Amino acid sequence: MEAVPLVEFDPYDWKTHEDPYPVYARLREEAPVYYSEKRDFWALSRHADVLAGFRDPVLFSNAQGVSLERDVREASTVMSFLAMDPPAHGRIRALVSSGFTPRRVRELEPHIRNLANTYIDTFIEEGRCEFVDDFAGKLPMDVISELLGVPRSDRDALRLRADLVVHREEGRAGVPEAGMKAAAELLHYFADHVAKRRKTSMDDLTGALLEAEIDGDRLQDTEIIAFLFLMIIAGNETTTKLLANALYWLERNPDERRQVEADPKTTPAWVEETLRYDPSSQLLARTTTRPVELHDRTIPEGARVALLVGSGNRDERAFEEPDRFDIHRNTTNSLAFGQGTHFCLGASLARLEAQVALECIVERLDAWRILEEKSVRVHSSNVRGFAHLPLEFKPGPRIAP
Repeated sequence: MEAVPLVEFDPYDWKTHEDPYPVYARLREEAPVYYSEKRDFWALSRHADVLAGFRDPVLFSNAQGVSLERDVREASTVMSFLAMDPPAHGRIRALVSSGFTPRRVRELEPHIRNLANTYIDTFIEEGRCEFVDDFAGKLPMDVISELLGVPRSDRDALRLRADLVVHREEGRAGVPEAGMKAAAELLHYFADHVAKRRKTSMDDLTGALLEAEIDGDRLQDTEIIAFLFLMIIAGNETTTKLLANALYWLERNPDERRQVEADPKTTPAWVEETLRYDPSSQLLARTTTRPVELHDRTIPEGARVALLVGSGNRDERAFEEPDRFDIHRNTTNSLAFGQGTHFCLGASLARLEAQVALECIVERLDAWRILEEKSVRVHSSNVRGFAHLPLEFKPGPRIAP
């Protein structure tokens, strides 16, 4: 009989304001292949196992999406190619990539910098701000919205709905009713958005997707709607959390902070280490297509498997002193954006947004300080970060680009 592990892991009961990393460490040692009878899912916690899961889309299928909830209908309509296996995945990704080009991303840099400084202008004289509400929550939504051609007047409502889609109620599995309603409203919004673009073409990503063609193959409206939904959720939520996490961990590591403030060129390294040390996406789910033998345990066919990104990124087998925040670390093996076939299409955009935005924050907010006692974390089964992060600071000068 297999030994019962001493550790219990249930992301739905997670108190996300607490530190999950000690739990991950025990999982890696006591139960690298963990089964939750309560929730009926398996979890892989070691870096090598998570990486192997990412790199084998045949054995570890994406067809039911990347959340632990099982809902094939939801996965196929709101997660686009993220909820597909090859060859369908390759077809959609290729068509989408023809519009979502590296050039289109690079051209956003001056716009991102201008947005960041414009938001800072609204609160800098006060010497304080609510970082998520006033900056980190607005900037990614604006960038994605500009990319997709979403009017400014609609963005606050879209952000509210995007937040509801990923919110989970403590102790309860599944998407809350408010999240289901928000998802339906987002799908309706983007159906209307695509219909308008069919009538009036514009030079934005939505227009590019409508024109995308490879050997006569084009995207259907439902496929474009699903991709836009994915962009507004993934492109907003994870980058918002990355920005706040970056400030939080830099303040808690004063030696690293001094280096970043002395040399803005270290900002990209700061971003990469934040992504490794405390990634926004803590887990991504897969479904096994046949039994898997691993660490003397058998994961059955059709099982839901959580690939624990947050745990893999703190595995001492992959990173020396993994619990030390080090901006000079080699983060090549980071799992933050996944690996293999489903490597995050928006990784370059997320990196660009974070680097530019954080450069502006460090340049213009002197002696900033987090009011940690007033901070609030989100409650989600797979996203880790802050819903509120109040800051105090001394206003600095606006730096010309």
